[in-house]
Amino acid sequence: MSESNRRTLYRIPQTGKVAGVCAGIADYFNFETWLVRVAAASIFLLGGGGPVLFIYILLWVILDAKPGTEKSDAKAYKDIEIKKKVWQAGEPAKMALRDVSEKFRSLERRLQKLEHHVTSDNFDLKQEINNL
Repeated sequence: MSESNRRTLYRIPQTGKVAGVCAGIADYFNFETWLVRVAAASIFLLGGGGPVLFIYILLWVILDAKPGTEKSDAKAYKDIEIKKKVWQAGEPAKMALRDVSEKFRSLERRLQKLEHHVTSDNFDLKQEINNL
């Protein structure tokens, strides 16, 4: 396995309900978080309570929190991943297209403001003053 393909299992407390173990497992295997939670709760309720609870607490203690997962920056710099199957994590295609369109609109507005500033008389005046 090459260095770029190697992934590490982390827990993600910012997106998790208790300690982020299920969220970390879902992220590692590229599943929806709710699917992992439902599977864990089902196993717990169907008689596997002791082992599931023990494994959850063990993973809570052993796994490190995922670095760089602040809620404020998570949406702004996150790559858009499109769902290929229902159980995979990611965005539906329409939502991804909407997000990409919004990013391009935002960039277009910033570019228009920049062009307006560069072509204004104030910009020329500031350049002349700086050249003195």
